[in-house]
Amino acid sequence: MGALGQRHRVEYCCFAFLFFLILLFGEQASAQIRYSIPEEAKEGTAVGNVAKDLGLDVSTLTGRRFRIVSGSEDSLFEVNQNNGVLYVHKNIDREALCDGQAACLINLKIVVENPLEIHYVGVEITDVNDHSPKFPEKELLLEIAENTLPGARSQLHAARDPDAGINTVRAYKLSHNDHFDLEIRDRGDEKIPYLVLRKLLDREQQRKHALLLTAVDGGNPSKSGTLNVTVTVLDINDNPPVFHQEVYTTNLPENVPIGTIVLTVNATDLDEGTNGDVVYALGSNLNRKMYDVFRLDSKTGEIRVNGSIDFEAVDVYRLDILASDKGQPPMTVDSRVIIKILDVNDNEPQIEVTSLSNRVAEDSNPGTVISLISITDKDSGLNGKVVCSLDGSAPFELKPSVQDNMYSLITKERLDREAISNYHITLTATDLGQPPLSAVKTLNIEVSDVNDNNPEFSQNPLELYLVENNTPGDYIFSVSAHDKDLDENAAISYHIVRGDGLPNDMTAFLNINSENGNIHALKSFDFETVKTFKFQVAASDSGTPSLSSNVTVNVYILDQNDNAPVILSPVNNNGSAEAVEEIPRNANAGHLVTKVRAYDADIGYNGWLLFSFQEVSDHTLFGLDRYTGQIRTLRVFTETDDPRHKLVILVKDNGNVSLSATATVIISVVEPKEAFAASDVKSVMKDDEENSVTFYLIITLGSVSTLFLISIIVLIAMQCSKSTDYSSKYLQDTNYDGTLCHSIQYRSGDKRYMLVGPRMSIGSTIVPGSNGNTLVVPDRRSRASAEPKAPNADWRYSASLRAGMQSSVHMEESSVMQGAQGVLVQNWPTVSSAADGEGGEVSPPVGAGVDSNSWHFRYGPQGPQHLKPGEMPPEAFIIPGSPAIISIRQGQDGDDKGDFITFGKKEEAKKKKKKKKEKKDKREKGKDDDD
Repeated sequence: MGALGQRHRVEYCCFAFLFFLILLFGEQASAQIRYSIPEEAKEGTAVGNVAKDLGLDVSTLTGRRFRIVSGSEDSLFEVNQNNGVLYVHKNIDREALCDGQAACLINLKIVVENPLEIHYVGVEITDVNDHSPKFPEKELLLEIAENTLPGARSQLHAARDPDAGINTVRAYKLSHNDHFDLEIRDRGDEKIPYLVLRKLLDREQQRKHALLLTAVDGGNPSKSGTLNVTVTVLDINDNPPVFHQEVYTTNLPENVPIGTIVLTVNATDLDEGTNGDVVYALGSNLNRKMYDVFRLDSKTGEIRVNGSIDFEAVDVYRLDILASDKGQPPMTVDSRVIIKILDVNDNEPQIEVTSLSNRVAEDSNPGTVISLISITDKDSGLNGKVVCSLDGSAPFELKPSVQDNMYSLITKERLDREAISNYHITLTATDLGQPPLSAVKTLNIEVSDVNDNNPEFSQNPLELYLVENNTPGDYIFSVSAHDKDLDENAAISYHIVRGDGLPNDMTAFLNINSENGNIHALKSFDFETVKTFKFQVAASDSGTPSLSSNVTVNVYILDQNDNAPVILSPVNNNGSAEAVEEIPRNANAGHLVTKVRAYDADIGYNGWLLFSFQEVSDHTLFGLDRYTGQIRTLRVFTETDDPRHKLVILVKDNGNVSLSATATVIISVVEPKEAFAASDVKSVMKDDEENSVTFYLIITLGSVSTLFLISIIVLIAMQCSKSTDYSSKYLQDTNYDGTLCHSIQYRSGDKRYMLVGPRMSIGSTIVPGSNGNTLVVPDRRSRASAEPKAPNADWRYSASLRAGMQSSVHMEESSVMQGAQGVLVQNWPTVSSAADGEGGEVSPPVGAGVDSNSWHFRYGPQGPQHLKPGEMPPEAFIIPGSPAIISIRQGQDGDDKGDFITFGKKEEAKKKKKKKKEKKDKREKGKDDDD
């Protein structure tokens, strides 16, 4: 700045010296006048008095036409013709007139006529500092690479100032900054500014630097001009891309549609241009499956769903994202993207059953573990919480384990395969998601069999009705048992329970097929020998241990007509059925000649005997009762009748194929006296025979009474040792060895009667172990409250009544005898002795043989006793197997003090005595008539 000022002073001194010379020598220089005036002077400003200075007369100026005639500059100045003054006519701008010139001189030609004179006047326009320094442009843009080293120079535009001299540009100033300095180079006529780099640039820190360059002139006051210098830092690829986040984390629900935007990553590069252009890519070390699930937009950084998102497959995805610029060489950075998959309740629970066995024994204790059940749900949280339940009322329950979603299927009660052999259990598992999902599984549990059921017979006891005279070895019966168990536990084998060898034990004569239960008889049974027996069949299964049960088979032998009638009387000494009877000639009509007695071992129709004449000498004289076998006279003998008659009586049964026998009776007609003598002899013989019979009857009565007392004692002992439940002592079926138990019910008119077989009666108790025909009649007064059971409907005819009855009887009425199923029903004519006015009697039916079990009761004037329901009249009891007849007569007060027992033989003896007495009375009457 000091050198510049010194130079201006030198120029100023030179200019002043020249001006002085002009003034000194101007008059000698062709009379040229020079004036000086500053620019921008006001119009009208006087420059100088030209006329005066030229020595011209002012008064003549007008006449001489004093004026300026030179150039276009004349317009800037004018002269006043009145006074000769040169004044400013227009505004003067030195810079317009003399731009770039050191001195600005305007030469004017002034003309004066008369005479013509030309005068040259010079007007110097002096500079005034009216202009500021000015740069060619208002703004200068510079580009400097950021890697430019300090000291580098950049030329700036120089400012121009139209003013001259000291008013021109004298200095430059640069605004304050950290990176640049200003350097001025003097090029002689001008000063050139330079921008010098003092510090390294960093475009990423400041990409542009705005500088202000100021040019100042030397005027007073000084003026300045400014230039905006913008320095743009040129980028180089010195910065890598930078992600906004080092780790991106986001949540993504599973099952979202393909194309869903998951996340947008963003990386920036402080560089610019291609150096700052960032492209994105997935890391190369990722699993290839990631490329199938997600796709990345290389320009925008958007991550989109490209495949199926399944939480159960992968719950977290970790992606490496690379960001690279396009510089050379490119710079690359990476970032981690963590995508957490949110669970959606899209998976049903899975039921896994680990069965210890699909079969469970029916005798398993409650709490037995059958299966282990595992419930899995691939979902998480509440979506994976599962509630398990059983449907139905099966005897099973779920026992939760310590571990979640683990259960044990156990039995909660005992099982019964025979009731339910197979269970279909529905297992339902429901999660707690919204909406909840459930799964159903059906378990098939089979209950295995245990040998816990005995073989069962459909009926116990069984009854077999077997016709006698069966063929040995033939099939007679079959038993069948059912076992509710299965397989070997239900495989049944049969065998007969062998007896202890008692006389009535028939098991030795029976054989059974162990597989099918068919029973074969090894012998032929005879009804007349064995009427009934029983045996037991045992059915055993094949289980371990084996279970068995027994069934009692009651065998009833059915009678066949295999026995011909046997003539009991008349019988002669050599055993032939032939006898001689004497009858007085004066016998009246209806006189009983004799009675043919016959016996048939068969029963029913097979034992129902009918009598008829096979041969008779005179049909008009004798008559034969069809049912009783009584031979009576039909009329009085006449003199013409033969004294000897032969009668052949045919006795036949009523079987399908009738069997018969004959008896021959020779009747001699004698005079009355001879008849009486013969009758007395016969009476004596018969009395002896009757006495013998009476002796045997007494022995029988004693035996029966002894057995009766023993039965009562045993009964009392049993009742003392057992409860008072009398119903258990009533026998409903056969349970003894020997004669078949039976009862007979029949009705006569409006009266009903019941006969009971051996060792069984209504209201009576059988002494166990007794084989005798003992009847125990309980005390009605002490056991009136006990109701006896109904009698067994099964009955058979007893073969124990084999005694003959010899008395005079008459036909009275017919009774209906009704038997059990399979037994014929027949009408039996019955007989009774003379009516007793006090009570009732019983008598066997006429024509049924002496072994008949059919009885008829007659009541006296009092009629039948009124009984309670279920009770039987005491008169209904007989003792089969003996000729004893129970005849119970009750007194007026209802007690049974008058009860007594009579026997058939004894009754017959009484009747015979009565008949003898009647015969004796007749003989006496006959004698009286003769007299």
